[in-house]
Formats: sequence, structure tokens, C-alpha cells
Amino acid sequence: MFSIKGKSISWIQGACLCAAAFIAGGLIAAFGLKSPANKERTAAPPIRDTTKHSELETKLRAEMEFELKKRSAEIEKKSAEEIKKLKAELTPKTPTAGAITDVRKLRNGIPFKTEVKIDPGTISSTEREQPESYSAFYQLSLKRPSPAISLLELIKTSPNLPTLFPGLPALLEKAEVSKWFNTLYDNKITRISRDATSLNEILSKHNFYDCETILHLRTNTGKPVFFMQAEMDVVSDGSDGDRLAQMPEKIVNSTHYQPFTSFAWPKQSQTPNPMIAGWQNRIAGAEKELAAATTPADRKSWLRDRITYLKRGIEDMKYRSFLIAEHDPFIVIPINILRDDDPFAPKAGDYAVIVHNDKIYPSIVGDGGPTFKVGEASLRVARELNSNASPYSRPVSDLKVSYLVFPGSRDAERKAPNYESWRQRCQELLQEIGGSTACLHEWQDTLPKVAAPSDCTPEQATAINPSPASALPAPGSTPPAPASTTPDTPVSPPTQSVEPPLDPPSR
Repeated sequence: MFSIKGKSISWIQGACLCAAAFIAGGLIAAFGLKSPANKERTAAPPIRDTTKHSELETKLRAEMEFELKKRSAEIEKKSAEEIKKLKAELTPKTPTAGAITDVRKLRNGIPFKTEVKIDPGTISSTEREQPESYSAFYQLSLKRPSPAISLLELIKTSPNLPTLFPGLPALLEKAEVSKWFNTLYDNKITRISRDATSLNEILSKHNFYDCETILHLRTNTGKPVFFMQAEMDVVSDGSDGDRLAQMPEKIVNSTHYQPFTSFAWPKQSQTPNPMIAGWQNRIAGAEKELAAATTPADRKSWLRDRITYLKRGIEDMKYRSFLIAEHDPFIVIPINILRDDDPFAPKAGDYAVIVHNDKIYPSIVGDGGPTFKVGEASLRVARELNSNASPYSRPVSDLKVSYLVFPGSRDAERKAPNYESWRQRCQELLQEIGGSTACLHEWQDTLPKVAAPSDCTPEQATAINPSPASALPAPGSTPPAPASTTPDTPVSPPTQSVEPPLDPPSR
């Protein structure tokens, strides 16, 4: 007998229990049965590895802190740059040693380069006494042009020339550069040198390069021909009481409008020149100022000279008639050339043709201009080339206008314009250089007509409306008139002028 948990069992009972336990174990092994305890043990979660989790968390935290510091540094750097830039914009500039360069363009088109050079110095009280411590140096640079002489150079701006004038290539083979081309640029440079200290008054770049060439040619019979290639500026001068008895008050009272042209002829009628009234008013104003006790001595001297000039001009207008730029076609040649005795020098009244694109315009040399510029024609010509032309707007800015003048071709007797006669004479002269393939332009009379009184004789009616297509006989005698010329530079009063300008100069 033995006991299990306080119960007494026999040896036989114990053996039976062991056998039952052995059979139950075999069944479990055979059929894979698991006990509830094993089932519960399998479903339980695995044990957590706290060591590995702590290392991963530390690594992630370090990476986040690194990225945060990096972004913060970038933001601080950008903010510092923006603050520095803002301070630089607000802080006055303090130049350091070295050079500061700036290039701008003046009103007259000249590029103007300035350079401020800064060097270290001593104390201000010492530098104030040194002339070189604060000084300026100015240098104007320009290139003197060469004249065009070959056909290839001429057609660069005027490609129609060989077509219009088949004989031109042969003439160019013996052509010579005119001395007046060099004289023109000598005069330009002299003027620039004189005006260099007044930068905005200096001759503009456009007006410096206004002439492509001046050549001396000869006709088939050896006669001289003056050839010039240039732009075209506008002249609006001239007056003639016989053909234009009335002019706008703005012109009559203008201190810039010139009633005279170099080409003039004896007056044919008793109708006064309309410009006389304005000049008489200017004399009255000058005499009034001259009599005032407060007028300075130098001003009085200028007024006396001006009164003398105005009185001479009035006498000239009483006995001579002049071209009218608004109605008559003519060109302008520098006055120094008109006065030259050279056989190639044009004179007032010489016949000329103007070539632009594929058209040829007959004209005469009508006036003398400044010695430092070329390429000028009357307002009538300018408007024919460009309808938008005016006294303040040139018709052709490029160097595309050719001027052919025939020196010595002027008529022996000066008389009122005869447009058809001018055209025929120019056509004859062109034949002497090989002719032209284009018909010359026919100018029409644009002068206003004034109705003649009903009791006028035909002779009196003609005096009231002299035709530019017919020449009238000169009176039996006329007193000599003072010569009129165009000065290179106008005389300026020493102080304020009694003649306020009503309009800008015509050229």
C-alpha cells in the first residue's frame, strides 16, 4: 500500500494508473494533440528587445537635430545676405581708391564717358591747397572722314546714280577730290575746338558727318562740274514784295527769319516788301531802348550796330527782290565757296540738279550758308522730297542726296524765277555729261495770285502778279543796293535782347 495526495492505493491500482498514463502519452504523440497549456504558450507575444529600440530612437533623433541645424544655418545665412544688401542700398556710397566709369549720351547724340579716379591723399587742409588734388581732364575723340571717290563708294548711298547718268562712270575716272571737302572738315573741327567746353552746344555727330564727298568733274567739253553727296537740311528764308506782298505776322516779326537770299534781282513793282514793316518795328524798339538812361554802354553800342544793319536791310528790300524758300526751288552752298575764284566754285545763280532716289530736280544755287555744313535746300525742294518736311524737320537725314552744279552756267541778267526755263537749261547741261535717262521734274507755280483792279492796264496787272515763268524788263535805273550775305555766326547782344525770338532759327 502507498498513498498519493493523502489517498491510499494498492500496488495494483498504481500499476493501472501508470499504464493509463503511458497509453495517453502515446495517443498524444501519435495524433499531434497539444495541451491547452502549450496552446496558450504559443499565442503569447515575443519578448521585446529594448536595447535595439533605444539605439534606433537615438539615431533618428540625431539625424533630425542635424537636419534642423542645417536648415537653420541656411535661413540665417540668407537673412544675413538680405540684411546686408538692404543696408548697402540705404547706406551712402563711400568711393574707395580706384576708378569709377560711367557712359551716357548727350542730347546732341555724342556718347560721353566719364571716369572718376580716386587716389589716397593726406589731410584735407593740405589737399585743399594742392591744385592736382581735385582736378578734371576732358578729351573729345572723333574720326575725320575720307571722301567717297569711286563708283562703288558713291552707289553705297545712291545706287541709282549709274542708271540715271550713264556717263558718270567715265567722268569719275578723272575725278579729283575737291579742296573744299578738306576745308569743310577743317571748319567743322575749328568750330568743335571752339565749342568743346559747352558740350551740349557742340556740333552734333549727325551734323559733323553730313558730307559723303565733294568731287571735281569735267564735262565732255572740259567744263567744270561740282559734285557733292550729302544729306538735306531745310532753308526757309527769302522775300519778294512783287510776287508775295503779304506774309504771316509771325514771319514778319521774327528775329530769325532772313528776308534775303544771295540770288537777287532788281525789284519790278512799287509793292513794298512785306518784311520791311517788321524791321521798322525793330528799329523803333531799339531806338527806344537806346534813349533810356538805364541802358548799359555795351548794350547801346550793340544797339547802334543793330540799327545800322536793319536800315541797310530795309534799303536792300526796297530795291531788290529775293527768292522765297517756300515757293522757289534752290540749293545752298557754303559762303566761302561762293566767294572763291576757283573755276569749280559755284556762284549764286548757277544751274544745278538735285538727285534723290530715281528723280532729278532742276534748281539754281540760291543762297550762301555756313562754312561748316553742307546739304541744304529750300523748303519747296524739301517738301517735294518728303511731304513731312518743315523748317524744323529735314526731308533726308541719310547721305543719299547728290547735288550737281554747273559753275559758270548762270544767266548774264538776273531776273525773277522762270521754272520752265530752268528745267530746259538744266536738261541741256546734263547732255554735256552724257545725258540722263530720267525726265527732270517740272515745278509748278505755288505763289498766291492777287486780283488786279479792274481799271489796271496789262502792264500794271503784270507788276501786281509777276509770273515766275516770264522775266520782266528791269527799270531804267535803280539805286545800288547793299550786298547781302549770310554770316557764319550771328552777332549777339551783350545783355538781354530787345528782339525776343519768336521762332527757332531756320537752320
